[in-house]
Amino acid sequence: MNRMDVVSQFAEYGYVLLEDVLDPEEDLAPIIRDYEELLDTLAERWFGQGLISSAYRGLPFEQRFAAVALEAGRAGINWIQHFDFSLPQGGVTADTPIHHSEAVFNLLTHPKLLDVAEQLLGPEIVVNPIHHVRLKPPEDQVPVGMRGGLTARTPWHQDQGVALPEADNSDILTIWLPITAATVENGCLSVIPGSHRGALITHCPGVGGVQIPERLLAGPGVPVPMRPGSILLLHRLTQHASLTNVSQGIRWSFDLRYQPAGQPTGRPAFPAFLARSRAHPEQVVTDWRDWATMWEEARQAMMQHRDPVFNRWTATAPVCA
Repeated sequence: MNRMDVVSQFAEYGYVLLEDVLDPEEDLAPIIRDYEELLDTLAERWFGQGLISSAYRGLPFEQRFAAVALEAGRAGINWIQHFDFSLPQGGVTADTPIHHSEAVFNLLTHPKLLDVAEQLLGPEIVVNPIHHVRLKPPEDQVPVGMRGGLTARTPWHQDQGVALPEADNSDILTIWLPITAATVENGCLSVIPGSHRGALITHCPGVGGVQIPERLLAGPGVPVPMRPGSILLLHRLTQHASLTNVSQGIRWSFDLRYQPAGQPTGRPAFPAFLARSRAHPEQVVTDWRDWATMWEEARQAMMQHRDPVFNRWTATAPVCA
């Protein structure tokens, strides 16, 4: 799809599905190996500590992950935080895990993703820090107390709704990409075409995060199945959710966000960085260790200044009653 088509479809529908942007062998295999190594390290550690009954050696990644995660959850371990590359919004300590690796940084700054982002944002591109990995086991196997947007169904929302008002005029673009095939059965995204042309809707706190009350949705959702290598571009005001994973496997995806340089990120407690620039190439962050250091400093700051504000919503709005 050429740039004019991407821009026009994005303007009309608020989302664009692009197939085969990334090569599964060349571009996705490094991130898969990285997470396989992380899972192996955690499984062996938790088994050695007696927290899980087996390290589940020899199983394929998807089966091993589900087995380890579900046992770890029953043992009270916040397992998803060990795999995420963002901090939680509260309760941060020196031991709060965060996964910063060269492979994750290379995905965030992949030239193919930046090329697509540049079509909508221009050549001065910042990586917005509101990003996550989502490794979702079959939902009926996840303990109710562990269900949230990173581990189970994500409720209807707009990405602008999880940013602070400082970023209401920032052109934040979400690039959502699956590592495993995203299907209706395992919980692919569902979007409401054209909903980005409306305003930011009141979000109400609830299970899985802040969410738009169903009666305020702009229309019915359209499921967007995707195969590995494809990417989904989402406008910051597009209403979307994920379906419930009712399969027997995991659904693994990344949601990454980008914006033009010089605009507020909507999450000032977390570090953004310049990933592409023609005006100031010397300021582009190219070493993953520098990126990891930024997050270590953010963790220290959150420990010293407890729980900064992360969203604008409360349960007191009339529509939340």
